Amino acid sequence: MLMDEVVSEIDKLALRQGTNRSNLVNQILAEYVSVSTPEKQIDSIFRRMEELLDRSSELVPLVTPNQLSMSVKSSLQYKYRPTIRYVVQLYRTPDKAIGELTVNFRSQSASLLNNMARFFVLWKELEDNYAAGYFEPGAIRYELSSSKFVRTIAVPRGAKYTEEDLGKALSEYVTAFDKIMKRYLAGMLTDRDLEMQYLAYFRNNKYLI
Repeated sequence: MLMDEVVSEIDKLALRQGTNRSNLVNQILAEYVSVSTPEKQIDSIFRRMEELLDRSSELVPLVTPNQLSMSVKSSLQYKYRPTIRYVVQLYRTPDKAIGELTVNFRSQSASLLNNMARFFVLWKELEDNYAAGYFEPGAIRYELSSSKFVRTIAVPRGAKYTEEDLGKALSEYVTAFDKIMKRYLAGMLTDRDLEMQYLAYFRNNKYLI
């Protein structure tokens, strides 16, 4: 049993941190007995991502403590500079996949939306051809709708990544995806150029995700 005054203060702190009483108490006790909770591990990954993405002038990371997801904003070099928002969500209890990346986009331009849809389809085809074999079957899944592209996140079969490794892998993936997509939509890359750019990322990246 907790004193009413203690419960009141915990509830206030939980509200400020964007969590609930049970989760906050769990985190406090875990820290006291030196146990790393999934929330603390995820927070560490996001902090590493924030550190790496802050070095980019193209991407703006938005991290909220004690959350299972973080956002990264970007702008297309297009009329009215439409915003792209990447949301990285990590699962508290991962299975084959450890999370998912959602690319949210909105535009009134049918031409831009069609080109984006084509880019997403080509990107999936490249990953199917070059990367899929490194992961457990069914670990990487895709979904495309009129306003978002979703890809699950997984670690290659047999790989052991630290929290720092995961933060680096996710940062490099989002950065490469954003950079290549912008060039493709700006007409700077043909379909073959897109493949070469993807292969450069794929071959030079130590940590696949």
